[in-house]
Amino acid sequence: MLKNSLPVQAYDRAERLLGHHRPELVLRSKVSPEWIGDTGRFTYRVDTERGGEFVLIDPATATKSQAFDHERLATVLSAAADQMVKPYALPFRSVEVTDDAIEFGAFDSRWRYQPADGSCTRKTGPAQSDESGVASPDGKWVAFRRDHNVWVRSVDTDEETAITTDGSADLSYACDADSIGSRFRLAKLGLRERPRLMWSPDSSRILTHQIDQRPVEWMHLVESVPADGSRPRLHSYRYALPGEPLPQAEWVVLDVAARSVVRGAGTFNLEYASPLLTAVAWWAADGATVYHLDTARDQLTLRLVALDPATGELRTLITESDSTRVEPAQVGPPLVKVLAGGQEALWYSQRDGWGHLYRYDLATGEPVEQLTKGELAVQQILHVDETERVAYLTVSGLVPNDPYCRTLVKVSLDGGELTRLTDDHLDHEVSTDPAGQWFVDSASTVNTPPTITLRDRNGTVVMELERADITRLLAAGWTAPERIRALAADGVTEIFGVLHKPYGFDPTKSYPVIDHPYPGPQIHRVRPGFDQGGYASESEAMVALGFAVFAIDGRGTPGRDKAFHDYSWRNMGGAGGLEDHVAALKQLGTERPWLDLDRVGIFGLSGGGFATARALLTFPDFYRVGVAEAGNHDNRFYIAGWAEIYDGPYDPEAGARLSNTELAANLTGKLMLVHGDMDDNVTPHLTMRLVDALIEANRDFDLLIVPGVEHSFYGRRQYVTRRRWDYFVRHLMNVEPPTNYRIPEAALSAEELAAAAS
Repeated sequence: MLKNSLPVQAYDRAERLLGHHRPELVLRSKVSPEWIGDTGRFTYRVDTERGGEFVLIDPATATKSQAFDHERLATVLSAAADQMVKPYALPFRSVEVTDDAIEFGAFDSRWRYQPADGSCTRKTGPAQSDESGVASPDGKWVAFRRDHNVWVRSVDTDEETAITTDGSADLSYACDADSIGSRFRLAKLGLRERPRLMWSPDSSRILTHQIDQRPVEWMHLVESVPADGSRPRLHSYRYALPGEPLPQAEWVVLDVAARSVVRGAGTFNLEYASPLLTAVAWWAADGATVYHLDTARDQLTLRLVALDPATGELRTLITESDSTRVEPAQVGPPLVKVLAGGQEALWYSQRDGWGHLYRYDLATGEPVEQLTKGELAVQQILHVDETERVAYLTVSGLVPNDPYCRTLVKVSLDGGELTRLTDDHLDHEVSTDPAGQWFVDSASTVNTPPTITLRDRNGTVVMELERADITRLLAAGWTAPERIRALAADGVTEIFGVLHKPYGFDPTKSYPVIDHPYPGPQIHRVRPGFDQGGYASESEAMVALGFAVFAIDGRGTPGRDKAFHDYSWRNMGGAGGLEDHVAALKQLGTERPWLDLDRVGIFGLSGGGFATARALLTFPDFYRVGVAEAGNHDNRFYIAGWAEIYDGPYDPEAGARLSNTELAANLTGKLMLVHGDMDDNVTPHLTMRLVDALIEANRDFDLLIVPGVEHSFYGRRQYVTRRRWDYFVRHLMNVEPPTNYRIPEAALSAEELAAAAS
């Protein structure tokens, strides 16, 4: 029995640093502009000392003001809605500004506030259907799904009409494949999946697809403890595994006025999410063409396809193939733009080893010229000005000593002359207005809080919008992480990450180390800027407990050159370069003797859960303790769209490359496996397969099955967090944790709810 115990104050401190407290601790750190038509003006909501405030910016005059009188609006909205409303905790996150009013959604209604007379009225009009819908650009129609079909409702008359009538559970319109794995969470939150459809620019037609899931095998979940207290309940849904038949989708264009349906000539694989969700399909500005990026199942060929919405004819415009996966971007939306009314296109390619833009002639399907060159990677196309023949981009690779930092540039569409619009060592997260006249630029590093400015097309700072205030964060016990560089296991490749020193750091002491991985290969684990995303709070809480925490992007993760990313191809077992994690930690341990490399732990969720178990099974002499949450431990039985995209075409002989189960006998450390019994994404049988293999190998381990929760453990997340803390405190710090410490469950933020509903 352990004699010493960790003071409860350490858990209090760690709890304070969890993500749901972040808006209270980091002020003025984010600006998400809501552009007001084509005026260039915009509003945004910002966290301040008083709470949430709405700001109005006029770039033409470089002025900043309150978007409205918060106190007055709170008073009149309270009276109109018969609800208590606080002025700096308003029940909405965005507003629509018109000439004489502010409109917003709150309390399941749309409201109109007129500052001139102080009135706040519920907007009148037809009753809303209970289905989530998508409004047409002209505001006259709402399209929605009902009984697996697409319907439209007239905003003026409330009349509802079915445009399709042949939909069924296995032949459904405007939805994702069942295996996207979010339906249980949506139901738990009382949300509906948004229909996967897109209006034409003139509001006359709807682009969607019909999915045929009949060839797809079934997956089953047992809801052990239903909320209504009834007996266990079976949930079954279509779920394709690697190598199995995939859902097939057919493009459909619906004419609202004619109530007619035009079908695309051919089908495409729908492995996971709709192409209308992932932005790989879009309408041309004139509505005359639909464009779609189609990837072959083996991931070795990418095509730009044009669909004629009047006839359903499909034409292939560009084709690119390679010996490893061909991607339209390594991270984020596709870097492809059709220009000149369909005559040319900007096309992203890694054919020379880096992610560059090429200008193509769509009449021939051939490249005209390479626009960006050198050891840099295009990360984002912000705006293309076809009149001036320039594109505004963010690229990485121009900042010395950090290949991930993004720089704002413009590049000529004729000749590729590149001009830097930001010239510093910072990471620039940039957004722009629809006309590409103004850029909102958040500049930071991992340990430099953001300064957010408004820039013009020349990169000149017009005005400072916000400067982050981390006073409260520091007072809560937070310290900035250190940006680290090390050599990968090959002894040549530089890799980058962050290292958090433990709370109350004393260089004369020795501290246990925790690795917090996510193996990608579709996102960064460590971002180059101050906002480290959802992973940050979990790491920072562990730091507050007294651990050193380490995170790094090993080979196989995205954001750099193609060879670096391709390290994961046919190498899913590498789990984002785990051997690079070990190599980096050994280098850091030599330079920083306060890192106790005899006490190294690791934890992660989802792919991070796979990597956690993988670490203990492949490096049992290095990793001593691990907590693997919702891990896809046997990728032979996880969704086809994961193993096939990131490992390559399914190889039934892959064995241990795809599965932790075949390495179970290697376990010597302490491992806790955690899974929700209603995880419809990484299904719980993937953990149970590892459990079975560990029992067969006669290995000891710990298991926590959480009833009634899905992949994010919503509703029991903080219980899982506390159990993780306890496990590391007890087995890595070698002291007893506080007894039965309780972390209150936090409601989802507005952003998290919006993301869930999307």
